[in-house]
Amino acid sequence: MRAVVQRVSSASVEVDGATVGAIDKPGLLVLVGVTHTDTPEHARKLAAKLWGLRILHGEQSCSDVGAPLLVISQFTLYGDTRKGRRPTWHAAAPGPVAEPLVEAVVTALRDLGAHVETGVFGADMKVGLVNDGPITLIVDI
Repeated sequence: MRAVVQRVSSASVEVDGATVGAIDKPGLLVLVGVTHTDTPEHARKLAAKLWGLRILHGEQSCSDVGAPLLVISQFTLYGDTRKGRRPTWHAAAPGPVAEPLVEAVVTALRDLGAHVETGVFGADMKVGLVNDGPITLIVDI
């Protein structure tokens, strides 16, 4: 499982012109990609890592200050650009495998006490954010 994590002042995601998820205070925007070998245990580990990651102001975590997270599925995190000019997506898990695992990350975060907003799996989404810092990390589990 792979995530791109950005510390944000605010973030939102739209589908078909309608906002489907938004956070309007400091927190994390998390883009989550799933590969073929990922399991529900990977999802729980990723959720715990995100909830405890100390990248907010004052080296605090979302769990320390109750900061919200906006979690969006992103199969392109497993794109391979080593050959040619067109990425391949072979390492990305197909939707029926990936969708329940992204949802497992969201559920695990909520079980930890997080306020989580989401996008819509597989939709054409427009993501807006104010990156704070900027701080952007790649997390592999």
